[in-house]
Amino acid sequence: QVQLVESGGGLVQAGGSLRLSCAASGFTFSSYAMSWYRQAPGKPRELVAGITSGGNTNYAQSVKGRFTISRDNAKNTVYLQMNSLKPEDTAVYYCYVIVNHWGQGTQVTVSS
Repeated sequence: QVQLVESGGGLVQAGGSLRLSCAASGFTFSSYAMSWYRQAPGKPRELVAGITSGGNTNYAQSVKGRFTISRDNAKNTVYLQMNSLKPEDTAVYYCYVIVNHWGQGTQVTVSS
């Protein structure tokens, strides 16, 4: 079955960087678009970034120029490089693949 396992979250000061990883299994990874979502306390889950099977990317306006999504099909892994982090980036970050498959999430906390 589909499994998505996120890692790389943590506590970082504003202006710092983190790289999230999502290891995927149970499907043909290279054939599917992958996405990162996040959910802050009391807020709905929102799309952060996506990458197609062909490597095309899209980003939420709030993270454009600071975050970079990438994938390594040989490792069945999708990454989210997060730079210039802000306190408002604090959230649980989730990896997603269709249809309705989510990872367990990884907490990112940015202190001011």
